[in-house]
Amino acid sequence: MGSEARKRARERIKEQREKEKRAAKRNRTLLVVGAAAAVVLLVVGIGYVILSSDRGDGYEGELAEQTLQSDSSVVMAQEGAEAPVVEVYADYQCPACAQFENLNGDTLKEKAAQGEAIVQFRPVSIFAQQPVPTSSNSLRGAVAARTAADHDVFVEYNDILFENQPNQQQEGFAPSDLQEWFDGLETTEEQQADFGERLEQEEPVITEFTEEYVPALMSAAEQEIGQENLGTMVLTDLIAWGEENGHDSSFLDGTYTGEIIDATGTAYTRYSGENAFSGTPAVYINGELLDNDATMTVRGLSDAIDSAGPGQVETEPADDGGGAE
Repeated sequence: MGSEARKRARERIKEQREKEKRAAKRNRTLLVVGAAAAVVLLVVGIGYVILSSDRGDGYEGELAEQTLQSDSSVVMAQEGAEAPVVEVYADYQCPACAQFENLNGDTLKEKAAQGEAIVQFRPVSIFAQQPVPTSSNSLRGAVAARTAADHDVFVEYNDILFENQPNQQQEGFAPSDLQEWFDGLETTEEQQADFGERLEQEEPVITEFTEEYVPALMSAAEQEIGQENLGTMVLTDLIAWGEENGHDSSFLDGTYTGEIIDATGTAYTRYSGENAFSGTPAVYINGELLDNDATMTVRGLSDAIDSAGPGQVETEPADDGGGAE
């Protein structure tokens, strides 16, 4: 986690009045996360037949250009396109996100290719502070996708990750599988070597974070500030508290794991009110959060895009290959 990110998080902790206003909503959100997977699986199972009947015919054309952004998101758009900006927040361990991709992934590709949408992919890890293997699966998938973005194959790799989403109760996204899937894309031997090297660097970081750092941090925070206050804090707030109380997070500095954690924390603060981020999948069009009917049906998403005006991407392209050293 970078120093600037920690500074911003510390400032948020000091804004006690604002946090009190958010406390009830955040508490409900974070308490629900632990049970969300089971609920999502049930909802997906019940709705699968209905949703599948709305699925498009599939898109097999060329993809629009993919551009890694300075905040680690990826923009897919035709050059010079003036179109609605569709932001997609997803966690690779989230079953509903896989269902969204299955239903609407081709719609987004086609809309972007035709210049009718600017799609901004924002991988996050809402499960990063859950027990292993849910947390490690979530982070490992997100880090692999972030690495694929360095080689301009994020969208293709994003598809593969969701096609191979592991069971939440079993460790998944094995590094060997992640490497094999990347090698199967149109990548060079040099790219494949770089990808493998990054995965090798990130794996011990993910292990330390999920198996040592987070359990110790949450245990200390519960003792020091209580479960009620802990329930009001997103993970980046908790990490900032830890920095001030002897829990060193510097092992995240300069890593893609840290980037994903920062991106997740930012998601919770980017929007507010009715547009506030509270889980995945979350789809925004020009900054407006779509409801479930629009997000989880092809017709709903397509109509929402068609009825929106041009938007503006608020991030800048990465000019150094994108991010962590």
